[in-house]
Amino acid sequence: MKLNQPLLRLNRNLLVCCVVSALISAFVAQMLSEEESYLNTTITILAGYTVFFGFFGFLFYLDNKKRYQAMRPKLIKKELIKLASSFGIGEIVYLGIRWSLMFYFLEIELEPFAASLASEAIATLFYLAVISVVLKATKVY
Repeated sequence: MKLNQPLLRLNRNLLVCCVVSALISAFVAQMLSEEESYLNTTITILAGYTVFFGFFGFLFYLDNKKRYQAMRPKLIKKELIKLASSFGIGEIVYLGIRWSLMFYFLEIELEPFAASLASEAIATLFYLAVISVVLKATKVY
């Protein structure tokens, strides 16, 4: 079985970004422990998104800079549209799972730090699976 190196690099970058985002999100959740559950959940996820997309954009650029320099602009645009579509589908799944789980964990009075980490871990597993399947189905990687 031949491994798909570009897909593995993409998943590596996603995983690294998810770990960094999870740690920052857990810290934010704990800082907001006195807030209502829905507010804590929403702000924590927004903080996580900010960190995730900042780091991911940087890592994606580093990994693909040479590759995109050699490609025609029309092919780059086509690939980026497929990537954005794949991430969009993954984000819908991620957000639905993450928000509902974190809110639930906070409502049953789990510590905010633990609620954030647990919901992030579960949502990330689904996110990575969905993105990998969609990227393979659309033949981006």
